[in-house]
Amino acid sequence: MRTWIIGINRLLLAVLAAVPFLFLKPFYLHFHVYLTGTVINGIVTDAWHLVLISIVVFGLFLIPLTYRKRAKWVDYGLVGAFFVSLFIEMFGIPLTILFASKFLFVPGTEMPEHVIAFKFMGVSLGMDHAMTYGFVVMLIGMALIVAGWVSLYTQVRQPGFAGKGIYQYARHPQYLGFVLLVIGWFFGWPTILTLIFSPILVYKYIKAARSEEADMLRLHGETYAAYRKSTPFLV
Repeated sequence: MRTWIIGINRLLLAVLAAVPFLFLKPFYLHFHVYLTGTVINGIVTDAWHLVLISIVVFGLFLIPLTYRKRAKWVDYGLVGAFFVSLFIEMFGIPLTILFASKFLFVPGTEMPEHVIAFKFMGVSLGMDHAMTYGFVVMLIGMALIVAGWVSLYTQVRQPGFAGKGIYQYARHPQYLGFVLLVIGWFFGWPTILTLIFSPILVYKYIKAARSEEADMLRLHGETYAAYRKSTPFLV
């Protein structure tokens, strides 16, 4: 049963990774207009209440990291800086988009069509194919973070290491969740900011996971080695 679930998880992630190839044109248009700043006239600005709400909500997802032995405040600061600068750009002042539009703006460029349009707290918002895809990836990432937090919390008073709950299907489901969260943001908001920050954050999470594993091997020896051999790293 456990092996079957691991296989299904891998298949679902493979299908998720294939989705952009099924919508090449709208995804290409999305990346083109954001990376060139051509989208400058169609984005939300000066919605500072959305900036504040978004920073608070996504800042809460840093809480699970405080339960990890190898979490570092420097890494918190990097992730926090990413979220703060991202939401300021999305709903406040689009600095990198303004910069890109100054040099790369192409008048008359076809814009990607919105597939979802709605209002949130008085602000009209819309999402095209790539942004909707990024949002779905983020939701999956957030679900993994929450599930990982629940597993850690229920096992924190038990001896040994967390190897039950969601941790029986992957050794680092929370880090996978954070990686998906970053990738989702990159697809939804592909600007100079996310282009620079995304690979750095993914590298940081993978490095933190490997560092934790070295600690677990020292603390739990063969028990953790057997767990590592039978359980996937991320998926």
